[in-house]
Amino acid sequence: MISIIIPAYNEGQRIGATLDKILRYVTQHGWDAEIIVVNDGSHDQTVEIVRERALKHACLKLLENPGNRGKGYSVRNGMLQASGETLLFTDADLSSPIEEASKLFAAIETGCDVAIGSRWLQSELQTQKQPLYRQLFGRIFNLLLRITLGLRFKDTQCGFKAFTRRSARMIFPLQQIERWGFDPELLFLARKFGFKVAEFPVGWAHREGTRINPLRDGARMFGEMLQIRWNDLTGKYRPH
Repeated sequence: MISIIIPAYNEGQRIGATLDKILRYVTQHGWDAEIIVVNDGSHDQTVEIVRERALKHACLKLLENPGNRGKGYSVRNGMLQASGETLLFTDADLSSPIEEASKLFAAIETGCDVAIGSRWLQSELQTQKQPLYRQLFGRIFNLLLRITLGLRFKDTQCGFKAFTRRSARMIFPLQQIERWGFDPELLFLARKFGFKVAEFPVGWAHREGTRINPLRDGARMFGEMLQIRWNDLTGKYRPH
């Protein structure tokens, strides 16, 4: 079984179209799949839209966070509740089209433990690029990750990552970061436990309406980067 996890916070304007695309793609390929939307305390019509479609599609499930906890918490909640042997999380805006999931699933089938989508391995696949200030922020953050955590990936922040069940069951119970900086923590843990991680170029398009603030969230993410290193030094990443 394949599990597709979608963290959602006030995604009422686009969650319906996103679910329709994913459901159609899953049906076309005959996948044995579950689709899990994790509601992160939305106060728009996100929940109602998901519930309406779940009445027609048994593979669609809704999880509720205890209030607004952050994207990292949502992904962890979905991953730990999922039943699949291969688990993918994707953004609610489908910045990377669901069709690109086949690249990551193929990598898992051929021996990868973690397969991550990358916007920068083949930047020509981007159909709509980020604003320049977001690109600059991303490059600086990536450099700091290389220095601080030794992560050598071109793109840690693309919200399109697949895991084997074994790797997910090892990594996600130890995840500490609950907001934007959770992606580097997942990759740090994957590397720490010796999982095979591979990066693959995927199609991607910048979507308007992103809630990240480069200054405020950038400072927080840098602090979380240091927190990951501290957690490791103090033994918080020891398997239970």
